[in-house]
Amino acid sequence: MIDIHTHILPGIDDGAEDIYDTLEMASMAADIGVTAIVATPHCNLPGIFDNYFGDAYIKTFQTAVRAIQEEGIPIRLCPGAEAFGTYDLPELIVDGKIMPLNQSRYILMEFSFDEDPDFATDLLRRVRAVGAKPVVAHVERYEFVQDNPQIVYQWRKRGYVIQVNKGSFLGRFGRNAQETAYRLLRHNLVSVVASDAHSPFRRTPYLLDAYEELCAEYTKKNCDVLFQYNPARICCNKPILKLEPIPFSSYE
Repeated sequence: MIDIHTHILPGIDDGAEDIYDTLEMASMAADIGVTAIVATPHCNLPGIFDNYFGDAYIKTFQTAVRAIQEEGIPIRLCPGAEAFGTYDLPELIVDGKIMPLNQSRYILMEFSFDEDPDFATDLLRRVRAVGAKPVVAHVERYEFVQDNPQIVYQWRKRGYVIQVNKGSFLGRFGRNAQETAYRLLRHNLVSVVASDAHSPFRRTPYLLDAYEELCAEYTKKNCDVLFQYNPARICCNKPILKLEPIPFSSYE
């Protein structure tokens, strides 16, 4: 498995507090068969976390890579960021301030949970227009998606990548997020499942429970696409594998 959404870098956001958390998270992931993790600290979050690509990011990332190697943990740590959706995000991408997923063209993006859907859709279009490939983080947690998941159908038809948190399938973000995650999955709208891990104690990088949960209902091949093949293709800047999206009817 490959995890493209984690807050594993130490002391840089609300994820791993120190290098010891980083090592525990990496070890936990390796123990269940995760071979690569993309470090995606919050970025461009106004007034909270800037974390633009630069010397501070490089130093923190390299410190984590060295520590994982020195501990002999068989995990490849890859660079990335979770960029908050602001109006100037396309310009920040062009200026090289936003680290894409493993230096690909894929940009992991998040929105405010009560974001205006028209703003989100327009921003995704503008990010795509500058040559980036949007990956929408934890899409099932946005209120406007829970109210109208047809928006995600439209996003998938436009080629955007849809990432769902593993914890949502397990009910850890509430009933609405859980129901929305499964609705999106049944309509072939989920591209990637990731941990969105923040620590070794809560919201952990333990993907196996969600993988086994989904394998009980869907084929192993389909689950491997979400947990392994598409994450790998994103990290290699290749097109993702996908099924034909199914629109929602007015009766659902």
